[in-house]
Amino acid sequence: MKNVLHSAVRDGSAFVSILDIVNMRQDQLDEPRFVVKFCDMLFRVYADNKMFRDAVEVFDYMESSGFDIDERSCMVFLLALKRFSTLENCLGFFRRMIKSDLVTVYSLTVMVDLLCKKDMVEDSRKLVDELVSKGIKPNVFTYNTWINSYVKRKDDDAIDEILRLMEKDQVGYNVVTFTLLIDWYASSKKTKDAETMFEEMHKKGIQGDVFVYNSIIDLNCKVGNMKRAFTLFDEMTEKGLLPSVQTYGALINGVCKVGQMEAADKLITEMQRNGIELNLVIYNTLIDGFCRNEMVDEAREVLVIMKNKGIEADEFTFNTIASGLCKLNRLEEAKQVLFAMEENGLMPNLVNFTTLIDIYCKEGNLVEARRIFQEMNEKGHTPNIVTYNALIDGHIKKGKLAEPKKLRDEMMNRGMKPDKYTYTSLIHGECIYGKIEEALKLFREMSERGLPKSLVTYTAIISGLAKAGRSDEAFALYDEMTEAGLKPEDSLYSLLVGSLH
Repeated sequence: MKNVLHSAVRDGSAFVSILDIVNMRQDQLDEPRFVVKFCDMLFRVYADNKMFRDAVEVFDYMESSGFDIDERSCMVFLLALKRFSTLENCLGFFRRMIKSDLVTVYSLTVMVDLLCKKDMVEDSRKLVDELVSKGIKPNVFTYNTWINSYVKRKDDDAIDEILRLMEKDQVGYNVVTFTLLIDWYASSKKTKDAETMFEEMHKKGIQGDVFVYNSIIDLNCKVGNMKRAFTLFDEMTEKGLLPSVQTYGALINGVCKVGQMEAADKLITEMQRNGIELNLVIYNTLIDGFCRNEMVDEAREVLVIMKNKGIEADEFTFNTIASGLCKLNRLEEAKQVLFAMEENGLMPNLVNFTTLIDIYCKEGNLVEARRIFQEMNEKGHTPNIVTYNALIDGHIKKGKLAEPKKLRDEMMNRGMKPDKYTYTSLIHGECIYGKIEEALKLFREMSERGLPKSLVTYTAIISGLAKAGRSDEAFALYDEMTEAGLKPEDSLYSLLVGSLH
């Protein structure tokens, strides 16, 4: 019967007026319950075929006739409205369900999910409060929907509030709850909270899936705890869970950051042996690892492998190699890499422009650096603090002190606050040209703004004071630097001793 109805509703000419049929009196039928069943089936068929107006007509007929309406059929219609209609229509029908006492926690959760996806979390909570007064309480799926929404908002306080409500209502966590919380704590680098939640999940006998393990492995890789990361990797494989490309990606990134490139190579081999294709993210991670460890030529070999496999490099790939070459002072090669990127049809982004500006500044070619700076503005890329720091440092090294101050003011007018690199460059410039009081003023500003001072910062100000014959102040800052755990070059101490004579 249902298949016949599906065919009929799809052919309007063959289906003139079903309601004329069902409008017959029940006592004229051999089976009195036929009309109720027929209407319920028709209601679902209309829902399946997205014929919402017709479905509502059937619902109206059933309601006005006093028929028992199946809440499961209402759920089918509500889900269809959620997928293919408007929020207004969904809420309208849900209100009718409330009025007819057809709402369950499952249909309530459908509405909560829809409202949350529309970023109307507060409205969803008001709706739940309204239904709680009618005896319908949220379940773990409802709470998970809220947790997911607040995770996307990065709202710690709201997440904690939901967890307190779950505890108050004695709603236990399921695998989705644990997965959401572990992933949230991991992305927030709250290692202790993530590990605690992971252990609690195990204690409750809930088996974590690959996604859970990926989150906790990635967290440990990011904080440099590779021993724990590999222990978790072994644990998941022992449980029969197959590592994904994301699992290997996290481990490769972790070993690259600690300089274990041989381990990265072994993981790549294992991936290929297990039939997992290397994607752009994996190749970029490997290239970044080689460049971090001053193995730029190896990184460029990876680029060739990518090309041979038909994997196109992106802006990140080229910029990583260019930055790696810059660190080795291979500036001309770095420029050629970025030029090759454009030849490959990729448009420079903010990071690419900034790297190119930094290269020209290091070469002392401020004219070209300013030209690139202007070009990036014209192409809609707003410079960031790294861009300004490159220009400030470049001008200082060329002995142009007025321009860096203008750049700093321009940066601040754009809402960017000078960071420790900005201050260090400016302090270095003032010291080079004997403006010690200006340098000390900037040095004190760093403390006032809570900015950490690096070894380079201390070296610049101490050298400036020593050269100006202000040995007592220089030695005082030297002691402050060493107490902070910074280890200066021997040449700095020799300069200090020399300033005493």
